[in-house]
Amino acid sequence: MGKNEDRHFQRRINSAYFTSIISITLVLFTLGFLGLIIIQAKSLSNYIKENIGFEIIMKPGVKEADILHLKKILDTRAYVKSAEYITTEEATRRLSDILGEDFIDFLGNENNPLLPSIDLRFNAPWANSDSLVVIETEVLGNKAVKEVYYQKSLVHLINNNLQKISFVLLGFSLMLLFIAIALVNNTIRLSVYSRRFNIRTMQLVGATESFIRQPFVVKGITQGIVSALIALALLSGIIVALQKQIPELALLIRLESLGWLYLFILVLGMLMAGFSTLFSVRKYLRMNPDRLFG
Repeated sequence: MGKNEDRHFQRRINSAYFTSIISITLVLFTLGFLGLIIIQAKSLSNYIKENIGFEIIMKPGVKEADILHLKKILDTRAYVKSAEYITTEEATRRLSDILGEDFIDFLGNENNPLLPSIDLRFNAPWANSDSLVVIETEVLGNKAVKEVYYQKSLVHLINNNLQKISFVLLGFSLMLLFIAIALVNNTIRLSVYSRRFNIRTMQLVGATESFIRQPFVVKGITQGIVSALIALALLSGIIVALQKQIPELALLIRLESLGWLYLFILVLGMLMAGFSTLFSVRKYLRMNPDRLFG
């Protein structure tokens, strides 16, 4: 009869252990997937901002050497991602490709309205309305520049929408993190609850609190590591599957950001499981023996 009870008790412990791992894995996977969305949103935001740019129209008769000199100056600016010199001939060819016909045949070379220009693209931190106004003023200060063209309303709209999306994702992330901590804590507490009599037995034979806590905390951290590794494996599988279906996603995923996300999930799993176990064991160490049966 005693052996049957021991087997039943061991099955309960094993069941609680695997239930904890599954629960923590699901929580970490959900957090990791949200983190992946945030990384993608940030990469997409930077991609959009870095495709916002100026078209710097040069004055008629400006020497090519002066244009190249301006381009060289712009290339040294921290806010510039790329600067491309577009000659009158190149601008004409591009417009002809868009229109589907050579409009110069109608106007003649001497009446070509297109002027040479510099196509400027910015690094993401500078691609906002305030910075672009300052950059525009600086560029217009050059005597060779006739005008600067960019869609101010579009820049404002893009930055406002990206800011709103960032706030929504941040709020949702904090809420999910709070829920995740609560779920993991409850799961670990149930796991420790199944071994509360073991804790009491060790107390009765004179074991110190630190001696009793140590194996529980180590096992909790191990649960966190195992759960995190399973969650990361699932997340990696989803990333690979998405890249096969949508190859363009590979351009938005940066390995450095992904590495930090993986490290965050691993450390978070260890900390949540470790601290939840620590607090749960402490509760039963200090609990009145009469309440162990409640």
